[in-house]
Amino acid sequence: MANHNVRGWRRVIRAFGYSMKGFKACFELEEAFRQEVFLLIPLIPLALWLGETPVERALLISALLLVPIVELLNSAIEANVDRVGLERHELSGRAKDIASAAVFLSIAFCVVIWALILIPKLA
Repeated sequence: MANHNVRGWRRVIRAFGYSMKGFKACFELEEAFRQEVFLLIPLIPLALWLGETPVERALLISALLLVPIVELLNSAIEANVDRVGLERHELSGRAKDIASAAVFLSIAFCVVIWALILIPKLA
């Protein structure tokens, strides 16, 4: 785990390594995260092409990136809840449901941003 005596660039490099380890774990273990990453591959270039201004491009891409960010947090919450115990508990279920709702809202946010920017262009 983290070494509190490491400072400067060595700390940044280690933190980067931990982040990559987290990406790898989520990609390997979470189907939803894989699906979202695979959707990003064509949608980010599409956002760059469809956005007419730098602000539109930034909004389209940031809305896309918000979804896997929230999915990472959801996966972390689920892993933590499962670590505590696999027996059914109302609070554990609530924590997982709330994290899942956050993912749903991030997807809805993404759809709304894309619709608000692209629908007027089609009309």
